[in-house]
Amino acid sequence: MESAIVSINLFGAVALLLFGLRQIKEGMTRALGPRLRSGLAAGTRSGPRSLVAGFLATIALQSSTATALMVASFVERDMIVPAMAQIVMLGANVGTAITAWIVAFGLGWLSPLLILGGVVLLRTASTAKQGAGTALVGVGLMLLSLHLLSAATDPIRQSPALNLFITMLGDAWPVALLFSAGLAVLASSSLAVVVLILSLAASGGIDSSLVIVLVLGANLGGAVPPVLATMKASIAARRVTLGNLIIRAVGCALAMPLAGSAAQVLELPYFSHQQLAVDAHLLFNIAVVLIAWPLAPLLLKLTAAILPDLKPQADQHSFLDIHDLDQPVAALVGASREVMLVGDLIESMLRQASDAMRGNDVSQLSNISALEGRVDRIQHEIKVFVSKIGQQDLSEQDYRRSMDIVEYAINLEHIGDIIEKGIRPEIAKKVALGLEFSKDGQDELQRLFAITLENLRMAQSVFSTKNCELARRLVEVKEDVRRLEKQSAARHLQRLRDGRSDSIQTSSLHLDLLRDLKRINAHIASVAHPILSDSGLLNDSRIRS
Repeated sequence: MESAIVSINLFGAVALLLFGLRQIKEGMTRALGPRLRSGLAAGTRSGPRSLVAGFLATIALQSSTATALMVASFVERDMIVPAMAQIVMLGANVGTAITAWIVAFGLGWLSPLLILGGVVLLRTASTAKQGAGTALVGVGLMLLSLHLLSAATDPIRQSPALNLFITMLGDAWPVALLFSAGLAVLASSSLAVVVLILSLAASGGIDSSLVIVLVLGANLGGAVPPVLATMKASIAARRVTLGNLIIRAVGCALAMPLAGSAAQVLELPYFSHQQLAVDAHLLFNIAVVLIAWPLAPLLLKLTAAILPDLKPQADQHSFLDIHDLDQPVAALVGASREVMLVGDLIESMLRQASDAMRGNDVSQLSNISALEGRVDRIQHEIKVFVSKIGQQDLSEQDYRRSMDIVEYAINLEHIGDIIEKGIRPEIAKKVALGLEFSKDGQDELQRLFAITLENLRMAQSVFSTKNCELARRLVEVKEDVRRLEKQSAARHLQRLRDGRSDSIQTSSLHLDLLRDLKRINAHIASVAHPILSDSGLLNDSRIRS
């Protein structure tokens, strides 16, 4: 019964520590918001600035994992150079170590005061002050958890079972390293495990060299959660977290044989045995910075070799058969089916962009560039294929059909460029900077996305069926889109005049997205022009005589 109570107290204290860390992260994100992200993105133009940016971001968020995921997302959108991203991660690791070092100074008496101050700020109307209040409560809970950890581990330190377990780990450093790393992976926090080691080692019952090995394991395990979290991200993003794991793994492998010598140094009068864990944590990460920084170019080459860029896959179901070139009708049918495939790829790109904007999820954007590459490749193959169809064997009707196919393929390729070079970075910027459209603005853009997707499906039907009435409807909807774009822009400007802060922050993004969706609809509607022209339903000019 007593052991169960001790276990509950221990796990409860660790849970409170993790909850406090999460509150700090959420509070600082709310308080600083876009400034934290934009500051991190802008502060990576040189090595020293990148190191400081990673350090400050981790001090603010109290999580090197959060910094790693943020940096990985920036690399994915080309907002940070990969070489600088690795240096940012070195700074983030030092930031975590500094946090543990500060926390270990015995500031538990500040806990009630910080919680009280945080609760007072939470009752204010300002979002920034509420975020700061949440962060203060988190710091207070974290300091309180240290007191609870000390009380919970006191009976454990007297336990014969613990002494036996520690003796076993002391005789098997690799096992101790992996054990500590596993705890850090489970907790998703190297800081929490270092603090736990600090509490267990406070009485001096653990050999100093074993404490250092356990701290090394916590550092290794802390690099694993970002790798797991970016498994479905782009190759560039995965290289950042993998590089950080490699750096820590190599550092631990080099440092573990020196744990005995390091323990003797840390036992000198300049250091306190009670602070041994956090001192070792800090010195290890500083040493890693000094060694790994000059080797960053080699690390980039290594991660590129482990995670090479994906080669463009050949399109498996191409309808462009060179054996049909002597049969114009069959060749044009194949080219028509191939350009319909391009339309399906464009629909996937649009849908992913819409989902990313609605859910503020940059992972939805990760496949757009690859799809756009396929669109470029296929439309080029279509143009080359159509140009090889025997011109002398083409009737006037087949010749016009070949021109319609090429024109539709070109328009679809232009749409792909707009999505990849315009809409994708605009949505990525919105998410990275933590911006939010007003509810009305978000609804207007989502409605326009939905109409654009519907128009693209209609264009596919028009191209395949040559239905004159459907073509006319497509052009009419294009005019509806023009009116919607004008109305949305006018309403957005009115919100700016009303001083709506959310509209002010997202003004350029909102207007750019409206413009890009309008351009896409113009390209979509162009598929109807040849059909309406042949039917005599299309004016040569929209200018009034």
